[in-house]
Amino acid sequence: MRAYELTKEQIKDYDRKYNLHSWSANGNLDPLVITKAEGIYFWDADGKRYFDMSSQLVNSNIGHGNKKVIEAIKAQAERLAYIAPSYAVDVRSELARRIVEIAPDNMGKVFFTLGGADANENAVKMARMYTGRYKVFSRYRSYHGSTMGAGNITGEPRRFACEPGLVGYVKFFDPYLYRSGIDFSSEEEASRYYVDKLREQIIYEDPSSIAAIVLETVTGSNGVIIPPKGYLEGVRKICDEFGIMMICDEVMVGWGRTGEYFAINNWNVKPDMITFAKGITCGYAPLGKTGGNPL
Repeated sequence: MRAYELTKEQIKDYDRKYNLHSWSANGNLDPLVITKAEGIYFWDADGKRYFDMSSQLVNSNIGHGNKKVIEAIKAQAERLAYIAPSYAVDVRSELARRIVEIAPDNMGKVFFTLGGADANENAVKMARMYTGRYKVFSRYRSYHGSTMGAGNITGEPRRFACEPGLVGYVKFFDPYLYRSGIDFSSEEEASRYYVDKLREQIIYEDPSSIAAIVLETVTGSNGVIIPPKGYLEGVRKICDEFGIMMICDEVMVGWGRTGEYFAINNWNVKPDMITFAKGITCGYAPLGKTGGNPL
């Protein structure tokens, strides 16, 4: 029996019996049964229409049912569905070229993955290999993925399931002016304060042991925290001073979500690596990437 031949009751019964939902208390879960989606809407089994205000998991940037994308996927699947990474293939080569062309001009290579967490984990591995160091700084109000490595980069409570954590992951605080408890006279003053605190913490952790600072360019699911003026520039300066790799996680905010292809372009800062997923395929296929300087 095909899925679309199931009744609403069967779909919900099978879902609750056999599926494990992420980030949910599954015992009392009563999920909506969704039957179709188009553009900015989706419909439940009773025909009720919903605005997709969150773009699902902040990834359906171009909407549902895009015919151009669907036809391209069908055509590619008929010609060549998969080829191992050791081979060269036209679509992968062309996509990498186009990404590098629109990325900050210090980016020269793209490493393809299956999603954002995967991209973040590979970025950390690259930074460790390149620097020969092992510590990784990331912020408390951050989410970088749910796999073990990305879960350890994550700073918010969803990381608790990954603890005891891996060695070398150090947390610091976002420049969250609304929650700071300090009456800063300007954004620039706030940036100086938070950058100075970060630099002090780096000194006490031994700069020669720190491979990377990983941060969401704009903090996503933990408050949509836009960095104050001068903050990202200050982090870049610290990384240059101590030979630390600056990694910007743009899984959520990349690909036009802030008005630029990459959010970091709003501040004219050039990180060493950018990770992204979500908006690059808008949910039509699993794909993530780590982009950076040729290492």
